[in-house]
Amino acid sequence: MNEDIVEHLERRLGRLHARQRIGIEDDHEARVFGQGLNYFHPENWYYSPTIIRNALKLTGLYWHARKNTERIQIRHYDIALPKLPAAFDGFTILQISDLHVDMNERAMQRLIELLPGLVYDVCVLTGDYRGKTFGPFDATLEGLARVCAQIAGPIFGVLGNHDTIRMVPGLEEMGIGMLLNEAETLVRSDQRIHLAGIDDAHYYRVDNIEKAVAQLPGDGFSILLSHTPEIYRQAAHADFDLLLSGHTHGGQICLPGAIPITLDAKLPRRMGSGLWKYHDMVGYTSVGVGSCLVPVRINCPPEIVLHHLRRGAGDTGDRSNELSREREKARHHR
Repeated sequence: MNEDIVEHLERRLGRLHARQRIGIEDDHEARVFGQGLNYFHPENWYYSPTIIRNALKLTGLYWHARKNTERIQIRHYDIALPKLPAAFDGFTILQISDLHVDMNERAMQRLIELLPGLVYDVCVLTGDYRGKTFGPFDATLEGLARVCAQIAGPIFGVLGNHDTIRMVPGLEEMGIGMLLNEAETLVRSDQRIHLAGIDDAHYYRVDNIEKAVAQLPGDGFSILLSHTPEIYRQAAHADFDLLLSGHTHGGQICLPGAIPITLDAKLPRRMGSGLWKYHDMVGYTSVGVGSCLVPVRINCPPEIVLHHLRRGAGDTGDRSNELSREREKARHHR
């Protein structure tokens, strides 16, 4: 491994965090290549994509499922939040999750076409930029740079279980403010909200909510970015007001009615996609843009999400499943 990257990460994150993450990644890659009990996990088995692909072809669903990956929906949600500062009423967050950039070039091209028509204040990326859980990542960074070139305004991100920490310098060079158990403050007029992000809590388990919270001044309004929603209990009891996450893909291959066959996450199924609430915290689990293992989707279209934050305790819900790009452009040029 490039020692310059190691030194950079140790300066950036601290020696312990960097060495832990790198060591676990190296152990993971060893298991992928046959050393350890995790070898037969579907994401680690070389034949899994072939089996899934052939099964879908036998049912006649493959090409339709593949085309579905390009049908990216733009979803809008009004989220009522009692503690939101008045200056941030109407503040809009664009959430993009689970890109798996190098898995499907046509889906990424469709995303690039959609982005210029959107209106928002900040963009958050909730992890899983790479297609595989191991191996090279140059193609991932190149593809993500093309996507980020179409994003206006600040971008913040966290790593997912498919991402190597070795990507962090490249991600930050393209303007993404990576939050790895860290926090930032967003200012509007004389008021503030806090945005925290944690490292992957699903596989690598190097998340540290306590470290992120320690960087927050006082008990103001706060948002947590986590690749997986599985840390919902810790987030709620750390007094976060909003949790934005992804990871589940909503199941990716679902039964009619968007019923997931599997979510690959330990959490209540109601939290597997969309809006949900736990105690006083609102959560949103994105089904993501990209695809895992095989570029297919059934009964679970990909999405990008615009969260419109509203001050108050009113209803929180889906304002519209999909607004046309023409309407968005009209708003943009007012």
